[in-house]
Amino acid sequence: MKRLSVIAASLLFLAGCAPKPTDSLLCSGRIVTDGVERIVTYLDAEGFDGLTVRSIAFVNTGTKPLKVDAMETSRIHLKGKEIWSFQPSSSGERLDWAMPIGKGFYQRNYLGMNDSDYGGGIPMVSLWTPDANISVGLAEPVLRLVSMPVRRRGNRAEACIRQDFEEPVTLVPGDTLKAYDQFIMLSSGDFFNPLREFTQYMQERFGFEPPVSPAAAFEPVWCAWGYERTFTVDEVIGTLPKVVELGFKWVDVDDGYQICEGDWETNDRIGPDGMRRMTDAIHDAGLMAKLWWAPMCADPGSSLATNHPELLLVQKDGTHEDISWWDAWYLSPIHKGTMDYTLNLVDRFMNDWGFDGFKLDGQYLNLCAPDYNPASDIDYPEQACERYPEFVKGIRDHVASIKSDAVVQLCPCGCAVNFYYLPYINQAVASDPTSSAQIRLKRKTYAAMCPSLAYYADHVELSDGGLDFPSQVGVGGVIGTKFTWPKPNPDATECGGSLLTAEKEALLRKWVPIYSEKMLSRGNYLNLYDFGFDKPEAHVIEKDGAVYYAFYAPQWNGEPIELRGLTGGRRYTVTEYTSDEKRSYTVDGDNPVIFPTFENNYLIEVK
Repeated sequence: MKRLSVIAASLLFLAGCAPKPTDSLLCSGRIVTDGVERIVTYLDAEGFDGLTVRSIAFVNTGTKPLKVDAMETSRIHLKGKEIWSFQPSSSGERLDWAMPIGKGFYQRNYLGMNDSDYGGGIPMVSLWTPDANISVGLAEPVLRLVSMPVRRRGNRAEACIRQDFEEPVTLVPGDTLKAYDQFIMLSSGDFFNPLREFTQYMQERFGFEPPVSPAAAFEPVWCAWGYERTFTVDEVIGTLPKVVELGFKWVDVDDGYQICEGDWETNDRIGPDGMRRMTDAIHDAGLMAKLWWAPMCADPGSSLATNHPELLLVQKDGTHEDISWWDAWYLSPIHKGTMDYTLNLVDRFMNDWGFDGFKLDGQYLNLCAPDYNPASDIDYPEQACERYPEFVKGIRDHVASIKSDAVVQLCPCGCAVNFYYLPYINQAVASDPTSSAQIRLKRKTYAAMCPSLAYYADHVELSDGGLDFPSQVGVGGVIGTKFTWPKPNPDATECGGSLLTAEKEALLRKWVPIYSEKMLSRGNYLNLYDFGFDKPEAHVIEKDGAVYYAFYAPQWNGEPIELRGLTGGRRYTVTEYTSDEKRSYTVDGDNPVIFPTFENNYLIEVK
């Protein structure tokens, strides 16, 4: 990449009407300027309007050593009465990725481990008002353990890239300390445009390839998780006639078939032939079978952890990294033995058991801690974090060698997805959303990064009220459910909660045909409305010559809504395609405005 001069690069910021970013070296928590020279060079980002890629270094030009605690680089700010932000990091709180920045707001946005099994994310934060957008992030080939703190000070929001050192770094006179490459981007609207441009830049500079999903990844999903961990083979097989009748194409066999995490042989309840009996029945019904699996982990009492302790990730204090949900331990993702063991399991699951794809599950799959296990054979502990996507790639490549159109879904429960493993999956997922709003927000995020990646909206039971199909269908998500039929598993903790009631069946009979006919999940997501400032919340999908608008608000009482993106000089027919009685009316393409009244959602097709 070509480097530009510091002076010329500084002019880019003046031309863009943005403040010049600041860079600071912190010693004992204080900014040091005396005896420190800051050197900034710029990488060529030709063809990417508004994007400036920076390389920053600090030189100790003084006469005494400096003990450096942290660096804060590429500090940006944006002024406004109301400011929205995109902060895609991960923690056990499972926060929204986009939010307004109120008085006194602060969020660290650390890309490393924030809890024992929560970490990783998308290496970019974005700030926007109705008039401006400025973003900052990493321009590195692998994930780096930095934070992207965002705070509010008075009428402005600030963000930067911060690297904290676990032990202070001593710079003797003449020493240089270099920050990771990073970018600043001027844009407009919400986070979608800068996230799309960042992804395209990563594709050009580092070969990041957004995945293209096979047709099978867009088919609707029934998951056996409604029966929970004590499901039986007969319960799954007994539900298949209703699954076929309602129009689903996938059957996901979920957690509970294994002896324990790490020992992936079938338990006594399933029996030695149980998995093959299920997949044969699924295939005989004309359906596809996907297997839930939590790779890269082992329970402390498993035979894997007992007989192969060399595969376990070791933290700096000598302990193993904990996976809270399953009370398990991380395996080292870059140990050759871990990969060999994992690929042998893929052979069993696909060749012996007959599965057509995988649901790789667990927030811990987003990232691991630095690995101090000498058996892992790495150059430095943080390399385990940086090379983690190689583990996902190894699974993807081996699965594809067995079945080229197999689905590989990775569900980092509640986490902002680790950007660097996206090329190695072909189905994203809403990942245990805490609300319908998260389902819609995550769809827009994935559409910005990977336009051709299937997005599974997860079990509808996780949406508001447990039945919000409009939030799945309207944004172009793949629909799914975990209903049980004709009765629940008596040992399930939510016994009866997933039962297919008459009300739920009526909704499925309505929404599955709508989804399968329109298949908006295979359409082109158009970024025409700002998330946060445009009311009502709006999402637009273009497919087969039609434009599909989805509007969301608790209550909308006939206020005007502009239909953006239509060609002037033409007349369009608007159809309420999800209504029980499909009402239609016409609008002109010159600044068309509609005046609907609705509760929660309003979905229309415009031709």
